[in-house]
Parts: sequence; C-alpha cells; structure tokens
Amino acid sequence: MEKLARQALSLFGIHLTGRHVVALLTYERLLLEWNQKFNLTAIRDEEGIRTKHFLDSFSCILAWKAFPPTRLVDVGTGAGFPGIPLKILYPSMRLTLVESVGKKVAFCRHVVGQLGMEDVEVVHARAEDLGQIPAHRQGYDWAVARAVANLRVLAEYLLPLVQVGGHMLAQKGESGPAEAHAAGKAVKLLGGEVEQLLPVALPGVTEERYLVLVEKVAATPPRYPRKAGVPAKEPL
Repeated sequence: MEKLARQALSLFGIHLTGRHVVALLTYERLLLEWNQKFNLTAIRDEEGIRTKHFLDSFSCILAWKAFPPTRLVDVGTGAGFPGIPLKILYPSMRLTLVESVGKKVAFCRHVVGQLGMEDVEVVHARAEDLGQIPAHRQGYDWAVARAVANLRVLAEYLLPLVQVGGHMLAQKGESGPAEAHAAGKAVKLLGGEVEQLLPVALPGVTEERYLVLVEKVAATPPRYPRKAGVPAKEPL
C-alpha cells in the first residue's frame, strides 16, 4: 500500500491517510475472497486491483479538482468502482451505486456494511428505469460510469440523473475522443454539453485513458431515458 499511496499522491495529489489505507485493504481482501466464488471482476491480483481499480477510480478527482460531489451516482458500478473508492476518500459524500447484476449488488452491500459507510444506497436496477424515478431523476450533482456503454448510450443513462448545472463523467479508453465527437448531438438533445476530455495516465497501463466531462446545461426532455434496452439498441 505504500506504493499505492505514493502513486495516488504523485498522480492525483491525494494524501492517503491510515484510515483510507485500512478501508482499501479491507475492500481489496473482500474482492479477492468473493472473486473466488463469483466472477465479479477479471482483475484478480493485488497489483492489478490497486492500479486498475483503485488508482483508476481515484482519477475521477481530476474532473472536479477542489469541488467534490455532494451527491454522486455511479451507474453500472459492478464491484463498486469507482464509487466506493471515491466514498472512502470523501466520507461525507452521499453515494448511490446502481447495478443490474444481483451478485454484484450483494457484494457492494456487503462492502458498504463491512466498511461501516453511511449515506450509501445500493440500488438493484437498470439505469433506464432509475432515470424515470422522481427521487433519482435530476437528483445528483455528478453521475459517473466506467466502461458501461458507448458514450451516445451512456449519455441517456446518466444525464437524466443529473441536475442542471451538474456534470456527467465517463471513464473511457482510447476511443474516448472519437466517442465524444460522435456523441455531441445525443448529448445536446439530453440537455448536456461536452465540456472537456482529460487524459489519464496509470502506471504500467499502456492504453490511453480519458475522462469525458459533460456539463448539464438544460433539463432532459421527459421521454428520456427510454425503456430498458432501447438506448443500447437504438442509440440517439
């Protein structure tokens, strides 16, 4: 964990405290244990978890710098990334984790319980359904997703959940710039505006990575998101 702490500081200016390290070690142990029984993530070694899960999750802070979210929704969170590592860094943040696969929902709830986290809701749902629920629609200042869908589809999942003036953040690989360019029309239709692309460098990872940052500038039309499965089959 000393190496992770050094990397978090040098790459993202994050000072990991003893409390952070204990929580991350517990999370790592639980992930390794559960992965032996359930296929939660393809990454199954400590080094991989620390770089491709923890550091990759931490990279989100490049988008908000000094103003972290007060209410964050992480859509398609899987085993809790990037939401849970970010909650470890920002314990006062209200977090909603959204996942459609039951075993991953169960794991996230277990981790949240083991870490004694407060103000975390784990929702077993599809993003399209959540976006039409009044308690969640336009209820967040930030919505984030990692490797969930093409940006044209992802915008329909995330932007309905974001309040006007808030932001959508997509963690993308080397296709990020092309996806951002192609998604401009869909993003605008949903009330967003592509603000910037931030390159991310992770140690030992050769593939280019980007944070695609979208500002919510207008309310999303009521008909979006469409019914579950439609955005992926018929992208805007």
